[in-house]
Amino acid sequence: MTQTETRQHPVEELDEVVIRFAGDSGDGMQLTGDRFTSASAVMGNDLSTLPEFPAEIRAPAGTIAGVSVFQVRISDFDISTPGDAPDVLVAMNPAALKSQLPRVVQGGIIIINTDAFNDRNLEKAGYESNPLEDGTLEGYRVYPVPMTDLTRRSTEHLGVKPRDAERSKNFFALGVVSWMFTRPVEPTIDWIHQKFAGKELVIAANEAAFKAGYNYGETAEIFEAHYEIKSAHMPPGEYTNVNGNTALSWGIVATGGLAKLPVFLGSYPITPASDILHELSRRKNFGIRTFQAEDEIAACGAALGAAYGGNLAYTTTSGPGLALKTETIGLAVSLEVPLVIVDVQRGGPSTGLPTKPEAADLLMAMYGRNSESPIPIVAAKSPSDCFFAAIEAARIALKYRTPVMLLSDGFLANSSEPWLLPDVDSLPDISVEKATQPNGMDEDGNPVFLPYLRDPETLARPWAVPGTPGLEHRVGGLEKEDPTGNVSYDPANHAHMIELRAAKVAGIAKDIPEVEVHGNPDADLLVLGWGSTWGAIDAAAHRAADRGMDVAYAHLTHLNPFPSNLGEVLSRYDRILVPEMNCGQLSRLVRAEYLVDAQSLSKMNGVPFTSGEILAAIAEQLGA
Repeated sequence: MTQTETRQHPVEELDEVVIRFAGDSGDGMQLTGDRFTSASAVMGNDLSTLPEFPAEIRAPAGTIAGVSVFQVRISDFDISTPGDAPDVLVAMNPAALKSQLPRVVQGGIIIINTDAFNDRNLEKAGYESNPLEDGTLEGYRVYPVPMTDLTRRSTEHLGVKPRDAERSKNFFALGVVSWMFTRPVEPTIDWIHQKFAGKELVIAANEAAFKAGYNYGETAEIFEAHYEIKSAHMPPGEYTNVNGNTALSWGIVATGGLAKLPVFLGSYPITPASDILHELSRRKNFGIRTFQAEDEIAACGAALGAAYGGNLAYTTTSGPGLALKTETIGLAVSLEVPLVIVDVQRGGPSTGLPTKPEAADLLMAMYGRNSESPIPIVAAKSPSDCFFAAIEAARIALKYRTPVMLLSDGFLANSSEPWLLPDVDSLPDISVEKATQPNGMDEDGNPVFLPYLRDPETLARPWAVPGTPGLEHRVGGLEKEDPTGNVSYDPANHAHMIELRAAKVAGIAKDIPEVEVHGNPDADLLVLGWGSTWGAIDAAAHRAADRGMDVAYAHLTHLNPFPSNLGEVLSRYDRILVPEMNCGQLSRLVRAEYLVDAQSLSKMNGVPFTSGEILAAIAEQLGA
């Protein structure tokens, strides 16, 4: 074979692969993973992603704390998780290798940027010897590639300075992996031209590095084969790759049309919820009004004012911001106006782990206000489900005139999956009638407006927009007289109003779907989940069934009130296992409400559950 001939590599067919890109926070790993994901979506694969970010805005380069990671799983069948362990690790420096190597399956592929393995970087990562030479990587298929040098050489003819050329080495890595897994070239090149439009030298450098990496895979003697994952069999229709924050934002946009109301978002930037504010600020063409307030309290106050003024109002935050909003949410409970509070949960307490997922705000959503002030709680279960959860939260808020808590988390917010775009005509009409006329009589027989005269079915009070003639009424934080809305200190009236507000929320149970049980209905064990544990529970239950274990599982979208049949479902099982990214909050609630022995499976290390962890707990429960 001459130097100009292309080596023919055999193509091996796989049904799935899990790839983990890891490097310094300045190495562009999130962009690299996102581009590989997009190319895989074009190929028709099912996919699921798991981005992981350093907690610091700019952690020290080359250190373990500064490692940024993007994991993607692609397959030719339906999947619900980003995979338990990577089959392939792309390590751009020693810190990336050291922090991620324990996750890689034995015999897995490791592609290493050898140029980064100098004495200084090895010391920063805490290596006493070079892992490329001391046997650390025995048992893995290792492909050493001098990515930095090859990137410089591929761009030097363009006149790119060496330091600037190094910024394109992530595209070289993307080229290598794109070749290895037969991803199309055109989508990435088209994206480079769109992303960096007007920066011709940057476009040329990134394109040259990407093509160099792809050609390196084709011509280098180090690779034994490359791989193909065929398209997944998915329902026909138009798909898009979407993460949870984007899907939730689009759900909020959709609610404006479904409710026939202007949408207002009052927000203050906070990780990992900020992208919702960013996305909605670009949707003015749909009548979306966004207000970036000076703090969390002002953001919630503005949203509450917008709700009082007749808008469909939202405020978005994470755990620390939710703590600051609680007094205003209590005021919304008292005023009984529709307001949706979006909590994209993260590690805590306090500032905690800003970039790591956790789901430990459930009890705060349930009880985190003074006095008796119940509100409905809706939780999304997957990135695309965030769209529908936003609609459901708005439906309840509008119909019952109540603040609603919508729970997501950092895992859902940043991970992505293919989403079959819904038929707009299939989405529900969530519009409600506002008050336009007086609804009562005073002692002299004159028409008056009674702001707390309730609908007999929903117990919702009238929604009267300020300025409507004849509907003047009082609002505020002091207790209201039923039904006039006048300030009242009467003990019996206070107890009556508390009972009415509680009954209104409890009555929503008649208006939500019953909980569905999947798997073996005659099993001894029920796995009960909520939020982002859905994917791992679903995968674990299927793996357990494949191994002959009898297990059923159910997932809760509505956490307050619970579905009306939940108590009956729980009573059918001898064992109940509740996986949660907290110390057992849902298990406490169901134990208290239904007097069942719900066992908690807790995980609070800033990393989502894997299906293997839940499978192991299922096996332990069943003695398998």
